[in-house]
Amino acid sequence: MIKRIHPYADGDDLAASRDFYVEVFGLEVAMEDPVLCLQSPANPSAQVIIPPRGMEDPPPRFGIDVGEPATVDAVHAAALRRGLRIVYPLTDEPWGVRRFFVEDPSGTVINVLAHLP
Repeated sequence: MIKRIHPYADGDDLAASRDFYVEVFGLEVAMEDPVLCLQSPANPSAQVIIPPRGMEDPPPRFGIDVGEPATVDAVHAAALRRGLRIVYPLTDEPWGVRRFFVEDPSGTVINVLAHLP
């Protein structure tokens, strides 16, 4: 079910963050809008996501790509059945993902997503 898990870093200075991850770690820029996404050239599923400060409230700490939009719906339904707090509603984003944010029992916000066909 899980395709990948990617961490989120803070985005106070996206240009400086891009330069840091590219020059120090050799990551490649995979996307710059609406978030900065950097990935390993040897393993494209190894990624760091850097949203601009204030883009999302509350900001997620990491994302779980569940592979398929129908799986996003299934995870959303399971979270609702468990009474978990949904902090960002189930949404098809204009940049091509279906997602929602859920809060885990410790208060960590997770972006649950899949790319749309």
